[in-house]
Amino acid sequence: MKKVILATVLLLTFSKVGSAQSNFDKTKLDRYFNALEEHNKFMGSVAVSKNGEIIYAKTIGYADLENKVKANEKTKYRIGSISKSFTTVLILRAIQEKRLDLDQTIEKWFPTLENAGEITVKQLLSHRSGIHNFTNNADYLKWNTKAKTEKEMVEIIAKGGSDFEPDSKAEYSNSNFVLLTYILEKTLSKSYANLLQEYIVAPIGLTDTYVFGGIDPEKNESKSYRFMGDWKLQPETDYTIPLGAGAIISTPSDLTKFADALFEGKLLTAESLETMKTIKDGYGVGLFQTPFYKNIGYGHTGGIDGFSSVYSHFPDDKISYALTSNGSNFNNNDISIAVLSAVYGKAYEIPTFQVYALTAEDLDKYLGVYASTQIPLKITITKDGNTLIAQGSGQAAFPLEATEKDKFKFDQAGAKFEFKPTDKTMTLFQGGGKIEFTKE
Repeated sequence: MKKVILATVLLLTFSKVGSAQSNFDKTKLDRYFNALEEHNKFMGSVAVSKNGEIIYAKTIGYADLENKVKANEKTKYRIGSISKSFTTVLILRAIQEKRLDLDQTIEKWFPTLENAGEITVKQLLSHRSGIHNFTNNADYLKWNTKAKTEKEMVEIIAKGGSDFEPDSKAEYSNSNFVLLTYILEKTLSKSYANLLQEYIVAPIGLTDTYVFGGIDPEKNESKSYRFMGDWKLQPETDYTIPLGAGAIISTPSDLTKFADALFEGKLLTAESLETMKTIKDGYGVGLFQTPFYKNIGYGHTGGIDGFSSVYSHFPDDKISYALTSNGSNFNNNDISIAVLSAVYGKAYEIPTFQVYALTAEDLDKYLGVYASTQIPLKITITKDGNTLIAQGSGQAAFPLEATEKDKFKFDQAGAKFEFKPTDKTMTLFQGGGKIEFTKE
């Protein structure tokens, strides 16, 4: 669900051969996380299971920074779009019970949607519907904290229209899974929260997974933060908006248990699991591939408010990995690589952090609105004390960390920014590409 200018995905591709180790250096991995905590790079929790048993767990940071409450292994985090894997299981269970069909169209539920007579349940599941993603709307962050009815959400989604012809390509859209939630509730005559409990949580013994409401620290539910020079408390998206697209709260240990159960056939038939694993145009059905060396994992990433998360299961080694965070000032993909490298006995480095100090006055030459002819997005550069802040139009702001003269980075997305104040230009480097911006 997260709406940020520079979203990250889990890409762990390597060319060498790796195999899971029965023993690994947990002390070094502890030192890795301690380094992140000491430099305000990450708050959250990770867990790894092998053959269904937890072999490593680590939690750092605060669940409630304002009251100095440290997080622990039972602290629960909002998992954002990982919820889509749970929703997919519920849909496929309904299909197994002959209550739904993958190829049936959605016009009987949503007659006001463009192309409703052509869009199928499977196209919703695999992001091939063409339905516009409502979280991309410029005004989304103005209303996402307020409760919405089904009628209101369907109207918002219908108003967004279609971005492409159904099944002509794949493009990520949270709208698909909100609609799937309503289909489940209408078909099975139960709330999404009850369906989650009945079909997944209770059967496999999850203890800390449910549809969230308002954050309740008394229930060991973490608040979320963004690092803007220091950790800033984030607003809470109301659960009625993401629903099956992103309204679940959980822990890493519960997520590894879910992954283990899914791939052990405890939730779905082998045929249904194969449906989830089948990749087309980069998308599975409620799953993505996450390669690591020769090993292929299956899982999903998630983000909502200041929360970010990922889980993946590697069937060949019966390894499951999960990360949940309520505040990240680092590239979570690098954390995932470090954890899996430790598990698979591969080399990784404990990061060191050097600070290039600037005063608030030093930042003035970078401030302004920057536009590009390469992408239809403007980036506004402001400051908060001696921290430079970037914000894409209609999106959440994020801090830039100075690395040297006129150069900054945003580790969470693996992005680098280089300014040329005399030319009034800014260059964004990310993913091997670069985008040129000019100050207006």
